[in-house]
Amino acid sequence: MVQIIESALMALASLRANKLRSLLTLVGIAVGLFSIIIVMTAISAIQSSFEEAFSEIGTNNIIIQKYPAIGMGPGSWRKYRNRKDITIEQGEKLKERTTLPVSVGISMGDDGKIVKYGKEQTNPNVYVVGVNIDEFISSSYIISDGRGFSNQDVEYARNVCCLGEDVIKKLFKTIDPIGQKIVIDNMVLEVIGRFKPKGEILGQSQDNFVVVPLSVFAKYYSDDESVGLNIQAPSQEQYDATTEQVIGVLRTIRKVAPGMDNDFEIVSNDQLIEQFNDITKYFKVGAGVIAFIALVAAGVGIMNIMLVSVTERTREIGIRKAIGAQKKTIRIQFLVEAIALSLVGGTTGIILGLIGGNIVGSLLEASIVIPVFWIMVGLAVTTGVGLVFGVYPAIKASNLDPIEALRYE
Repeated sequence: MVQIIESALMALASLRANKLRSLLTLVGIAVGLFSIIIVMTAISAIQSSFEEAFSEIGTNNIIIQKYPAIGMGPGSWRKYRNRKDITIEQGEKLKERTTLPVSVGISMGDDGKIVKYGKEQTNPNVYVVGVNIDEFISSSYIISDGRGFSNQDVEYARNVCCLGEDVIKKLFKTIDPIGQKIVIDNMVLEVIGRFKPKGEILGQSQDNFVVVPLSVFAKYYSDDESVGLNIQAPSQEQYDATTEQVIGVLRTIRKVAPGMDNDFEIVSNDQLIEQFNDITKYFKVGAGVIAFIALVAAGVGIMNIMLVSVTERTREIGIRKAIGAQKKTIRIQFLVEAIALSLVGGTTGIILGLIGGNIVGSLLEASIVIPVFWIMVGLAVTTGVGLVFGVYPAIKASNLDPIEALRYE
């Protein structure tokens, strides 16, 4: 251990003595580790925010919709487009015929709406969604002031609404919104409730929306479009059983022939996360390839600088061997120097990668993360690079003839 510590100190002294040469060698290692750590850190930060966003669906929730949630390729668009729409009537039949779900939420919406109140109006980016009573349960809508919808509101298509916090801040500022009238397209709606703020996910607000009764939305807009179904299972233990019952009943309602694929999509948290991972794996592979090329180039640089070091220190090696230093001691010294050189560059790359990755994540409002696994992998790889590319110079140094080495000028 003492020998290794002494060799490490000598390695650092060698780095200080040849600053420019060492710096150029360290850059290669740093770039390799930086490229992979920045990508992994950024992806981990974004993935953490995605999982947080997906958790809003609820761990016991089953989402059913016409289209997949993520990753529709151009070739598959026609297949999904030609599916029959999921209708309000089908959603209501599903609620009547299933026994396991706690709630069967039905919703349909439209984006890019302008909401007006007197002389005030929002930007054309508000999401207006029509929901049934169960959707309040399934989507965990929490009313912070006023009230939610009643069965009569939905049944008689009353022109009432509940607002997200962004809409309230834009239109009402210091005015209490409850009881006020807003206008969306041809709808005049009375505000009866406001939702508890949810904040932002990946830079996107979750509070810029207006909720109206499903019957009201269908009356003013086309009800000839596909709805989304948000089904809540009683528990995680009954999730699979609930999913199977829902699929079986919905296939019957939609007259899907036995043996045919479902003509609707089932979406869960696990599926969304899995699909996200499928997308990000290509970025990870790309970062790995870049890192590999950079590390090989840096490894060759380490071998080169160590061979130069052996040549420059030939006389020193001869003196050490003449006074009793063994081949093993010389080999360890040069191997430790090569590993130290690699670790200094690798650590620099890891630190810069962590900073850069979290900066990228922060721009997308993602949480700060430290990918410990990839840091450990990075340190292991840099140690391996120093070890592999330091072996030949170390062997060459240990095999020098002490007499010839002492004669070297």
